[in-house]
Amino acid sequence: MDVQETTAAYRDAFAELASPACLHDPYPFMRWLREHDPVHRAASGLFLLSRHADIYWALKATGDAFRGPAPGELARYFPRVATSLSLNLLASTLAMKDPPTHTRLRRLISRDFTMHQIDNLRPSIARIVAARLDGMAPALERGEAVDLHREFALALPMLVFAELFGMPQDDMFGLAVGIGAILEGLRPHVDDPQLAAADAASARVQAYLGDLIPRKRTDPRQDIVSMLVGAHDDDADTLSDEELISMLWGMLLGGFATTAATIDHAVLAMLAYPEQRHWLQGDAVGVKAFVEEVLRCDAPVMFSSIPRIAQRDIELGGVVIPKNADVRVLVAAGNRDPDAFADPDRFDPARFYGTSPGMSTDGKIMLSFGHGIHFCLGAQLARVQLAESLPRIQARFPTLALAEQPTREPSAFLRTFRALPVRLHAQGG
Repeated sequence: MDVQETTAAYRDAFAELASPACLHDPYPFMRWLREHDPVHRAASGLFLLSRHADIYWALKATGDAFRGPAPGELARYFPRVATSLSLNLLASTLAMKDPPTHTRLRRLISRDFTMHQIDNLRPSIARIVAARLDGMAPALERGEAVDLHREFALALPMLVFAELFGMPQDDMFGLAVGIGAILEGLRPHVDDPQLAAADAASARVQAYLGDLIPRKRTDPRQDIVSMLVGAHDDDADTLSDEELISMLWGMLLGGFATTAATIDHAVLAMLAYPEQRHWLQGDAVGVKAFVEEVLRCDAPVMFSSIPRIAQRDIELGGVVIPKNADVRVLVAAGNRDPDAFADPDRFDPARFYGTSPGMSTDGKIMLSFGHGIHFCLGAQLARVQLAESLPRIQARFPTLALAEQPTREPSAFLRTFRALPVRLHAQGG
């Protein structure tokens, strides 16, 4: 039975995305949704957009046609917010704020978390990459299988965040264990045990950051936390400790599991499309094109978890989204919309060669980092980690191959992995 037959009478896309078939391969259902129900009303009343043009417009219109929930409305969109630490922290993040509060908070973090600051991390990132590959090499060279997800894709962003925050590596590994649980606790339709696990992990992160911030204030170093708590002669405004904790909590959530998943997807693309590896053997422009195509083909976040509330009745594709409706966007479907990207299921880095980050040669925007006022603050950090990793993996292990099929996490929200076993082919094998 094909996708259309199985879903023609379907009433909830979120439940379908959590089905075993979609967890294995969500893109046939996304194609059906985009073609037959692009402005989908789920059983919960949420609206889900799946066409690139609609998603792009909605992201760009946030702050105008759409807004985040006001404090007094939080219980409507997050019924358990009164008892959940994770949901309270989410409510205080930059992603949930509207101008002018959003404008102030984004300015305060952007004055220190700059492109220059991220570029200064490149030598450290390159050193971490080389050390992780050195650690994998002996087992691979003995013909053994190595879990690249655990040994590299997960480890790299953990160690990079340790550098960025100026904290011991072991401390970051301890905090990172719970990030996946927190992310699962923030998705729609989460159950009570998942939310409880998220809250326990959030409490550990909150307590650690609450201790880290005053230490950085009294003993500042060259890290982002020290900069964010420091005084600025040209700007007297500062982040409160509560604002800074929510910012750093949000940065961890937005940049850890997603970067690890994208590294995994990039390695799988290297193995699945060996004819495209030449992009990783040339200049930085070619590497950038490969990275952007990985992000387009396999967005780590399937759909938005943050409510975007319609400020008025909005008509899209003949469907009226009523005022005050909660609207989410299916980013992964928009990235594979043929109206935006020709032959969208084909892996083709050429579509991003020589362009601005995130923009195709046809002028279309890759949606994985969002767009508009809530464009991902960590986009450049993720891109740098990928750009520093992939050419080195290709050069160090040119005969890398799957040892067995990767194992994915059973999540409709995050397309992430539990294991990615790899080995080396014998030369000529």
